[in-house]
Amino acid sequence: MIEVWGRSSSSNAAKVFWTLDELKLDYALHKAGGEFGGLEAPAYLAMNPNGRVPTLVDDGLVLWESNAVVRYLAAQYGAGSLWPVAARERALSDKWMDWATVNFAAALAPLRQKRTTGGADTGLAAAADRVDRLAGMLDRTLSASPYIGGVGLGIGDVALGPHVHRWTLLDIPPDRHPALRSYYLRLCTHGAYKRHIVDKLA
Repeated sequence: MIEVWGRSSSSNAAKVFWTLDELKLDYALHKAGGEFGGLEAPAYLAMNPNGRVPTLVDDGLVLWESNAVVRYLAAQYGAGSLWPVAARERALSDKWMDWATVNFAAALAPLRQKRTTGGADTGLAAAADRVDRLAGMLDRTLSASPYIGGVGLGIGDVALGPHVHRWTLLDIPPDRHPALRSYYLRLCTHGAYKRHIVDKLA
């Protein structure tokens, strides 16, 4: 059976839980990180020397880095659904996986920190401008297709979905970026997204 180490409050682990649930895969969850600890245990570091979550083990294969785990699960168990068979179609989703982490998540981080823990306002205006610009990129793309890679839910959506949820929690006018907001509502029709992202991530 697939085994996963992680916690529900981690957006990186939540992506993996969402993928497993979306693909209807059984797995054993080992709660780790945050309030559960365990990431500095020698046995865990032997699997994941980064000492972070998630970590996945499947039939002897040990994987860490959430996007790599999502790609593996989609390719191994979701060909034709989360993992498009055609390379060109797959590439359209794949490019957004890295963009979501390197650009959108990084831009959201200071605004999310301010919302959840308070702190100084230094640099928040510039961060808000950057987030709005990136959200505009998403809005333009999603005005032409229901999902980020095309007509169906794919790996790009799994990487992007947690950050879009956190974007909706910011103080943003409700009429701003309507295609992106419609996309969020579309993601919410997927039960696994609601269970692992909407209901768990702040």
